[in-house]
Amino acid sequence: MHHTEVRKINVTALFAAFKTHGIVRRITPLSFTLLTGEDYEVAVVRRSYTDKVGNSQHVHFVVQTRDQRYFDIVFDAKKMTWWLVIEIEDPMILHE
Repeated sequence: MHHTEVRKINVTALFAAFKTHGIVRRITPLSFTLLTGEDYEVAVVRRSYTDKVGNSQHVHFVVQTRDQRYFDIVFDAKKMTWWLVIEIEDPMILHE
């Protein structure tokens, strides 16, 4: 079961310009805040992938928060904006 909640969010993220020990991705979300003020700390990035949308590149991150919730968040590289796409209620769908 999913809750679709496409809305802007504020994200604290690490942007890596070069390879560094312990940093796996060029963009790594660390935490995010909803418009309602709810804060979530990212425990694990479970999956990431890119998607071309029009003339923009979207980078999706399926994240697991410290409180064991799962979200698909997206970085729009053209607009420099982060979006919460969906909260994943059944983490079993992450296992293929």
